[in-house]
Amino acid sequence: MSEWESVIGLEIHAQLATTSKIFSGASTAFGAEPNTQACAVDLGLPGVLPVLNRGVVEMAIRFGVAIDADIDHRSIFARKNYFYPDLPKGYQISQYEHPIVGRGHVSITLDDGATMEIGVTRAHLEEDAGKSVHDRFAEQSGIDLNRAGTPLLEIVSEPDMRSAKQAVAYARKIHSLVRYLEICDGNMQEGSFRCDANVSIRRRGESELGTRTELKNINSFRFLERAINHEIERQIDLLEDGGAVVQETRLYDADRDETRSMRSKEEANDYRYFPDPDLLPVAITDDDIERVRASLPELPEQKKTRFVDTLGLSADNAEVLTANRDTALYFEAALEAQPELAAPIANWVLGDLAGALNKAGIEIGDSPISPARLAGLVARIADDTISGKIAKEVFEAIWQGEGDADAIIEARGLKQITDSGAIEALIDAVIADNPEQVEQFRAGKEKVLGFFVGQVMKQSQGKANPGQVNALLRDKLKA
Repeated sequence: MSEWESVIGLEIHAQLATTSKIFSGASTAFGAEPNTQACAVDLGLPGVLPVLNRGVVEMAIRFGVAIDADIDHRSIFARKNYFYPDLPKGYQISQYEHPIVGRGHVSITLDDGATMEIGVTRAHLEEDAGKSVHDRFAEQSGIDLNRAGTPLLEIVSEPDMRSAKQAVAYARKIHSLVRYLEICDGNMQEGSFRCDANVSIRRRGESELGTRTELKNINSFRFLERAINHEIERQIDLLEDGGAVVQETRLYDADRDETRSMRSKEEANDYRYFPDPDLLPVAITDDDIERVRASLPELPEQKKTRFVDTLGLSADNAEVLTANRDTALYFEAALEAQPELAAPIANWVLGDLAGALNKAGIEIGDSPISPARLAGLVARIADDTISGKIAKEVFEAIWQGEGDADAIIEARGLKQITDSGAIEALIDAVIADNPEQVEQFRAGKEKVLGFFVGQVMKQSQGKANPGQVNALLRDKLKA
């Protein structure tokens, strides 16, 4: 594949976190019975008029300001005309020539730690269509119009990515950003965050773009990477066999790990865009933009920099902590309880806690261990009340709901032995019982020290302070 280069751009549809739809007062709540949340406006019945939801405009501006994009002071809604069973009006209200958000950029971090800037071409507001349901009726399809009119922000990237991994890193960055901005819940299983990937290939060194295909409605980062890699290989095989890539829209089948043709790819002129006569242009002032800018929260890059510069975290730990808003909030809540323990708290959040959450299949916002209780556990390690090994037992007990670290340590008698006299007594007994190993150590076999440490810890039931055990053992064995 070295002689070929892939060119990738993403179109991300982020469902905006409003309680009502973009042009009507119907609910956007997920999970309602089919066709119970579609009003006359959503259905396009005669005589009804759309009314723009002010909240979606402010959310779009928030995104534009966050990616340092141009904000159009006059944006226009257009009708995108096409026929599909789940589009009752026969057109979708979208934006074409004058989107609300113009050119911007985001920075992504690659696997090797390098950063790369990805251009954002535009981000425009539009309404979602309904949903065709193919698995509930024998030999028939059903139409659920609950999603019709749901507000979307379509974020279109430049074709700046050259691998599936770069595309996933970009998608994750946008996903993190819209959640930080609280404009989208990012729930991919519920369809709140969906990706379309435009993929083409060309011979390395060429500047002209190849014929692209569009992979539609991918709803997981893992499937996005697999779909793009499969499509790259498919296009290379086609060209190397003397064939040609056809511009079309393709569907990714995760079960078969393949892409299949859906339809020929339409161009803008196929949709016969024209300004919607029922909606006035959206006028945005500089004051509107500055008011939104002033309300922005601390964004991932800013938070990452603060974690490194102020808290002394490693760049890698700061990157992972800030990639997910809920993880960052959990870490900061734990830090409030123990402000001096940033690094060890970060290690526990990203280590034992993350592992337990992953094993249980739950998100950090639903963690059975509160931030304050995790911080309390880390504090007991820091002040030598318990060892790191015992801390894992305490962690499991907190997870099971047995209380906080102090209560569990007291109830189970897990407090670490730090009395030098008591530790020396244990060491003396172990040395007396193992004369052969003593001679091996004195003959220069330093590895035998580990044997003695293990024996002392065994005799203390893991409660002896490991640092003191190491130091006292070495002194006594050399004496």
